[in-house]
Amino acid sequence: MRYLAVRFLQGVLLLFGVSLLSFAFLELAPGDFFEEMRLNPQISPSTVARLRAAYGMDRPLPVRYGRWLVSAMRGDFGFSFAYGSPVAPLLLVRARNTLLLTGTATLLAWVVALPWGVFCAARPGGWLDRGSSLMTSTLLAIPELLLGLCFLAIGVRTGWFPAGGMLSASFEDFSRWQQITDLLWHMVLPVVVLILGTLPVLLRHVRAALLEVLDAPFIRAALGHGISRRRILFRHALPAAINPLVSLFGFSLAALLSGSLLTEVIMSWPGLGPLLLEAVLARDIYVVVGAVTFSTFFLVAGMALGDLLLFASDPRIRSEALV
Repeated sequence: MRYLAVRFLQGVLLLFGVSLLSFAFLELAPGDFFEEMRLNPQISPSTVARLRAAYGMDRPLPVRYGRWLVSAMRGDFGFSFAYGSPVAPLLLVRARNTLLLTGTATLLAWVVALPWGVFCAARPGGWLDRGSSLMTSTLLAIPELLLGLCFLAIGVRTGWFPAGGMLSASFEDFSRWQQITDLLWHMVLPVVVLILGTLPVLLRHVRAALLEVLDAPFIRAALGHGISRRRILFRHALPAAINPLVSLFGFSLAALLSGSLLTEVIMSWPGLGPLLLEAVLARDIYVVVGAVTFSTFFLVAGMALGDLLLFASDPRIRSEALV
């Protein structure tokens, strides 16, 4: 429990630091949400001043941050100037969409990377291993922005897949099965982009972890006893290499949850990415801070999941935690 408590405390401190830095950086940026109102001759300076005072924008930074912390503890995360509502309901809907997209992409990426990496490690230097190395090197060299634009162009030009959004305009008129199919069809392009962005790293780590284990004496002893190579790979070598892969699983989920914002913007997926971009352009400060904090929370949650899985799978960590 001490191990988990320390990790929880680190996560809370990280969230606190990220929110504080977000406030500080937004304070250093010129202008705010009410700045454009000054350019409108129909709005008097006194009206702008009253609005700033009503929303607390005339207060010092420590006071505004303290109020935001109290609001976050209540579950509101501040008030959106642009939407005229508490920030939390806006973030929860978008965070659910982000979680759906990135969770699906993470699971599919691991379903592909695990057997692929095992077979590459089983025959290092073979045709599959060399082809995988070339593919991963190519994908790592392609920026995620370019990858997203390429698949968006494919969707637009071919018409095979929806070119943006999460649901069709007539979604409410569909049957239940048609609604599920429509949602999955809209997920294809963004999920593929996210998978191709994370698959090279997963594949290389799985291959490296298996190669290290396959040189162990117990693997050579199992081969000497005539156990089939496939059984050795999946029943003996893979469980022995699971610890670094469990940590990598938590990190990959966290990285996708916090780093999928660019893909969401390109593919017009209604997640945290477009909301954050709109809030930055509108200088909607509390939405920006809330979206950044939620993205950081996803990062912390993904890492915590990896720690919990590692804690459950590795008795050495449990024994150290009891000391």
